[in-house]
Amino acid sequence: MIEDPPLLQIRRNFPRPSAEQVAAFAGVQAGFVVDAMNGRGAVNYRIKPITVAQSFHGVALPCHTGANDNLAAFGTILAAQPGDVVMCAADSFHEVAVIGDLMLGMMKNAGIAAFVTDGLVRDQIGLRAVGLPCFAAGVTPNSPVRNGPGTVGFPVVVGGVAVSAGDIVVGDEDGVVVVPFARIEETIARLALVRAAEADFDARVKAGLKVPGFIQAMVDAGRFKEV
Repeated sequence: MIEDPPLLQIRRNFPRPSAEQVAAFAGVQAGFVVDAMNGRGAVNYRIKPITVAQSFHGVALPCHTGANDNLAAFGTILAAQPGDVVMCAADSFHEVAVIGDLMLGMMKNAGIAAFVTDGLVRDQIGLRAVGLPCFAAGVTPNSPVRNGPGTVGFPVVVGGVAVSAGDIVVGDEDGVVVVPFARIEETIARLALVRAAEADFDARVKAGLKVPGFIQAMVDAGRFKEV
């Protein structure tokens, strides 16, 4: 390394989806969003609601804390706009917590919609009291330091999925899904098809469907072999 990096780099200005685009994901199941993106987009399965399962959607505000640090998580409070979702990359470091209830409370005060990390969190009783959706890979009482270096608003990877500022993030008890900025309109259009297909299939299952048509077609075509 030629020189020490700054303790924190913050990028506030980046393209954001329109309010109408963000609203199109309100109340949409994470699984539907995945289906609209050809079966991909969800972060690692270990990243789940830490307290009571709560659904959320909003604009991604990524930060990179790295291992054993949370300075960048504090930085998101300075840069966030109401409705943003903090996507915190901790390099999947699982020895200390990235945040606790007090920082989550400050994020709520700043209008942040949810917090997601591939690291750990702490203070579950307090987290429940805050009431802000908090998704993480687990819980530990161990505390981090605030030394940096870190970034806010720059691309990161959380749970194996690339996240850029301005992406849309949707989460519920099934997990968290990232919609890349460039695919927002495409995904919104496909969501209508997914909803229609799900409603039709659901109705047929409730009416007694046992074998779906695509499976029966394979049987009729001799694609299965009885032994």
